[in-house]
Amino acid sequence: MAGDRRAGGNQREIFHAQNCSLYIEEGETVKVLLVRPKPHRETIGLQHVMICEPLELEYLVSNIPDFIKKSIDIKIVDMILEKISYESVLLKEKPDFILFTGYITHVGIIKKLAEQAKGLLPEISTGAGGVHAEVVPKDFKCEYIDFVFDRNGIDGFNEALKALLEGKSKSDIREMLKESGPKKYSFSYKHPAREAVSQYRKYYYYMFHKPCALIKTSFGCPYNCQFCFCREITDGKYFARDVEDVIDELEAIKEEEIYIVDDDFLYDADRIGDFIAAIKERNIRKKFLVYGRADFIVENESLLKEFKDCGLQAVIVGIESIRSKDLHDYHKGTTKQVNEKCIGILKSMDIELYATLIIPLDFSKKDFRELTAWLKALEVRFVNLQPLTPLPGTDIFDMYLPELLIRCEDYHLWDMAHVALKPKHMSISEFYLQLLASYYKVIMRPRHVAALIKKYGIKANIKMLIGSSFVSWQYLQKIWRGK
Repeated sequence: MAGDRRAGGNQREIFHAQNCSLYIEEGETVKVLLVRPKPHRETIGLQHVMICEPLELEYLVSNIPDFIKKSIDIKIVDMILEKISYESVLLKEKPDFILFTGYITHVGIIKKLAEQAKGLLPEISTGAGGVHAEVVPKDFKCEYIDFVFDRNGIDGFNEALKALLEGKSKSDIREMLKESGPKKYSFSYKHPAREAVSQYRKYYYYMFHKPCALIKTSFGCPYNCQFCFCREITDGKYFARDVEDVIDELEAIKEEEIYIVDDDFLYDADRIGDFIAAIKERNIRKKFLVYGRADFIVENESLLKEFKDCGLQAVIVGIESIRSKDLHDYHKGTTKQVNEKCIGILKSMDIELYATLIIPLDFSKKDFRELTAWLKALEVRFVNLQPLTPLPGTDIFDMYLPELLIRCEDYHLWDMAHVALKPKHMSISEFYLQLLASYYKVIMRPRHVAALIKKYGIKANIKMLIGSSFVSWQYLQKIWRGK
């Protein structure tokens, strides 16, 4: 236990057999670390232009029952921002239980961090959770990870904590977690403990939104896009929190910039109307970034205008493609014409559009030219071009399994930026080059740069330029290597 290892303490030494857990006496505490890992250096990701708070870990902290809380000392460590090394963190904190969270790109890193923890602190208990653990839990199974929280993470974490405090064996706890019941499709938990990351909060941002706080108001997605990982997390179910509860949480957030991280916030027009009415009633003044579909925006233009007047600043829209065949194959349910009208509506209201597109591997140079010309003609300023990536756990993974260029165990490459399937009309290097060229032709037009400087200032634009340059450098390395 953490207390037993501190110099000058009178507490007894605790014996830890290979398969034993903790046992504590009255007045002793167990040290728990919740760790968000830093991405692998080969991962091409948005971490260069955004670092958001670890909301899932904040929820764990706030929802620990009081009878457990009095017996533990818990801390969140964000290794993306932490100034000391992971090894130094372990030696300084000497945790009894360490839990990691991450996406598919973090799986390999989490295994290594767990191994390192076991090497330095042989008696430590380790766990892994997060969205990938809920969809593909087998990826985390290894000798260095004791517990994988594959459903109802908050409840499972509390069950594991209670069992550890009671001295139950790790094998018994694993069995208990297996038998903990079906996945929940509701959300009734205390608001996240944002103060648990108070030392990091000023560094959390998304693009030009800084400092930025996260809030989640619904879970899952009601649509059936074939490529989407989000719907797999809730087995295709969609459920939303009560609007009044969301407003209570929103009112307590100190940051002005709010990123609503629902998989699709712009879904239920009545709910959005209630949300806007509640903001007005309580005189809440925030700036919002949300996810939304193009067809919702087109069908609810007046509602978007009302939301704009209450703080809506930007919308991330999955445009996905300008080719009808792609939209059909993706089961997207929209059209090129709907996308064009959506872009026009957002532009007319001065709502920033962050457009995302999936580039299929049969794209030719002509397709890239047509896409670039289309984006430029519609005055799109921000675009994320992602090679089609059949993520493990999605409907399309098995379909493309024989064609994969990336090994399943090369987790750090599953970032939706690496080319996972062989291009049909060009080399891999050429495909990366076309992606990069299209990106810069769209975002680096002098007129757009001048408008962004006017809107966000020189300092913020320099920061974004530096961040995007890191991503470009990663792509250039892929081009030079030819893989």
